[in-house]
Parts: sequence; C-alpha cells; structure tokens
Amino acid sequence: MALVAYIMLGEDINDSEGEIKVSFGYQCNGGGDGIPSGAVKGVESRSDIPRNGSFSCLSGAALSANATLANTNICNGLIGSDILPSLDSPNSFRRVLSSPSLSRLDILSSSLQSSMSNLSCSPPSPVGSYETDSYMLKTMSVPTRSDSFLNAVEVQVAGGAAGEDRVQAVCSEENEWLFCAIYDGFNGRDAADFLAGTLYETIMFNFNLLDSESKQYVPSIDSASDESSYSEMEVSSRSFRNGVLDILHRALSQAENDFLYMVEQEMEDRPDLVSVGSCVLVMLLHGNNLYTLNLGDSRAVLATFDEGNDMDQSGRLKAIQLTDSHTVDNEHERTRLLSEHPDDSMPVIAGKVKGKLKVTRAFGVGYLKKKKLNDALMGILRVRNLISPPYISTEPSLNVHEISKSDHFVIIGSDGLFDFLSNEEAVKLVHSYISSNPSGDPAKFLVEQLVIKAAHSAGFSKGELLNIPAGRRRKYHDDVTVIVIILGTNHRTSKASTCI
Repeated sequence: MALVAYIMLGEDINDSEGEIKVSFGYQCNGGGDGIPSGAVKGVESRSDIPRNGSFSCLSGAALSANATLANTNICNGLIGSDILPSLDSPNSFRRVLSSPSLSRLDILSSSLQSSMSNLSCSPPSPVGSYETDSYMLKTMSVPTRSDSFLNAVEVQVAGGAAGEDRVQAVCSEENEWLFCAIYDGFNGRDAADFLAGTLYETIMFNFNLLDSESKQYVPSIDSASDESSYSEMEVSSRSFRNGVLDILHRALSQAENDFLYMVEQEMEDRPDLVSVGSCVLVMLLHGNNLYTLNLGDSRAVLATFDEGNDMDQSGRLKAIQLTDSHTVDNEHERTRLLSEHPDDSMPVIAGKVKGKLKVTRAFGVGYLKKKKLNDALMGILRVRNLISPPYISTEPSLNVHEISKSDHFVIIGSDGLFDFLSNEEAVKLVHSYISSNPSGDPAKFLVEQLVIKAAHSAGFSKGELLNIPAGRRRKYHDDVTVIVIILGTNHRTSKASTCI
C-alpha cells in the first residue's frame, strides 16, 4: 500500500476566525484500484507499491463554535508546549518517527517527578468493572519496531483543535493500519488536550503486550483441508480481536486514572479542572477489522450496501451506527443510571445527570465521580446531594466490525454533526458527494451542509452565521468534527468512490 498526503481544497468555507480550523486528507494510491492520483492536485504518484489495505482515502474537517483558551498549563505545561505541537498538523498529514528515543510519555513523567512524589497513577476508581494493574508513567516508552503488531518505523499524522474538540489521525504506510480519534471536550479543553497528548501512545505502548501474548495462539496450518486447524485459527482470530478491545479499554482506564490524579494535584490552583471532561471516540482499522471505543455521544456510522445489490449499480446504502449513544435520552442508559443509584431519588434532573450533563459516560468530569472533587467547587457550581458517586461512568462501549465487500465508507463525528443530520442523511450526503466529486473532501462537505442547516434554522444566511464570533455562535451550533474513511479495495467500492 502506498499512501500519499494532500491538503484538502475547499471553496465555500475559508480559514478565518471561527470557521474551518482543521482540514486534512489522505489518499491511498497505486495498483490501479484507488482514486487516481491525477484527480487530486499536487499528489505525487506512488505506483511502485501495490495497495492492499482496507481503505482507499480519508478526509477530516472541524469547525469551532465555542470560544476556548489555548491549551492550559496542565501537567506543568508539557501537554501544550512539548507534546501537542509534535502531534498537531491541522492542514495536511506529515511524516514523523513512531519510536523516538525519548517518548512523549517519558517526557511527561520526567517533568512530573519534581512535583509528584508518586508517579504511579492513582488507584483504579470503582467506575466500570475493568480490572488491571496500574502502570507507572515513568516506565512507559513507545514500543520498538519489533515489539508491537502495529510496529512501524514512521507514521503519518494529522489533527488539531476546533473549539473544545480535538481530532487525530495516524496512519502507517508499511503496516496498513489507521488510528482515528475524536475528543469532544466540554467545560474547557484540558481533558481533550490530555487525551490528544497521551492516549494514542498509551494504546501503542500496550499493543506490545498483545503481540507477545498473541504469538502463542497462532496455529500453523499444514493442510488447507485441515478443518481443525481452521477452527483453531478462528479461535485465535477471535482471541486476538478481544485482545485488541481489551487493550483499548486498558489504555482508556489508564488515561482516566492519570488525568484525575493530575486534577487532584492541581485543583487547589485551578478548581475548574474538576468539571472539565470529554467524550471519546477511537477507531482503529487493521486488516479487515474495524475496532471502535466510545464514551459519550460521538458516533461512528457505517455505510453499507444491501446484500444482493449488483456492484455495477448504485444500490441502496444503509446507515449502521457502530457505537452506542451514552445520554439520558437513551432509555437503556437512563435505566442503568437509575438502577445504579437506588438511594438517590433524583439522579436525573431536568434531563441531565444531576442537572449538569446530558451524557452518562465521559472522560474526566471528576466532580460527578468523586465527592472530594465536587467539594472543590464553590456555590452554585457544586453539585448538591451527591449521594452515591460516581454518577458518570468511564466504562466504554467496545465493538469490532469485520469489513465486507458491501461496506462502503465510515463517518465518525462529534455530536455537533448529528445535532443537525441523522445517520441516514449523513450517509446519503457523503455518497452523493463522492460519486460526483471523486477528488473532493467529503468531511468538509458535511461540515458545510451542517452550517447551511444551522443557518437556516436560525434564520441566517451561511455567511451571517459564520460572521458571528466563536462563543456567541455556540447558541446556534456546537463544535463539530468529522472524519470520513472510504473503505475497501474491491471493485464495487472503487467504482462507487470514483464514479466511473
């Protein structure tokens, strides 16, 4: 697989204050199956390596609505000054080494040694049922090339911030995997910044454990007709997928512990940190497996053709939501919340958890998880009658989807997108757009369609809405972040995406 980076071009929304803050794209090229390199201006053809990966291209875009300060000084300022600048690339992918001699986690932990006597994370909170040993930050380092099944000498990275949202995309050319994440922050951007600065590396670090453990499961097949060997392979494959999900879960639990521990260290100077949180959506595409982890109300939506449609026809696309929505509007979540707090007659007030949050699961937001963090707040900011915390869960929804020839593309987005577009509407818009604009930017197109709908709903023109300063414009729409990944190398997907 050869991958080439390009800057997405857009005519309708310019890079001015309060408008598109992040816009990047990535195109798979070579082998004749993907989008032609000549269709995108400035793309260098790389036909020397055949493309065998599970996606042909992706695009990302983000629009701010909230006014937010630049990254704060959490973690002694290291997140903002040293870590995020090495990861952010809001307008194009750039190539970076994946295994530097001193990892970002090492840098972070070294900085904290002078101010913290115990570098290990705080003990695992009772949130969720996951049990694992707590890793010490100072022992973490990026796995070497031989350690992890996702090993790579270098990777391509893109991403940045828009309002309180953060977006990341990391891709390995040599090993054909893609990592995407959307962190939808609220009450500030500290939690989203922390996730953007640490979660990817924490996940990558933990994959070396999976690699060493998984080797014992891989059976050898001496005969193609050996049904027992195929059965063993199926068991091994299932164990491996479960291992990947387990590691995503482990990494998130570790990040939560780390963040809340640091909040406790800094809340005397910054009590507002106890209310800062983020929704989390992580997608990992490796081979034909698409893994997702989510907390909160961001979504991953798969567009897939109905079975039996001829690949030469447009067919009917279905929208399948791969993630759960963790809000009080979800009856299952509301029932769970009520059952977990039998001694509290009012866990949901005015359609929000303790009258504060609509989401029922989130990263951070410590004041709804620990009494001492709630006590750090003053006056009306403090939650009254915090009878049986934690009220916000950090137990994620985990899913793995095996990509088939019927699958066309995936949309991952923060809830700001789905405030105005249903799953079906988003899928229909993307499919129509890429059919007529094979070298275009479907993520930016979706953001533009949202702006049009938001403006119409408010009685403005698009230009009038975008001229409203960030902060004031939050009244009309939320921060919105979108990534669109075109799946597959099969004939149907290629035809659909290039509109031959």
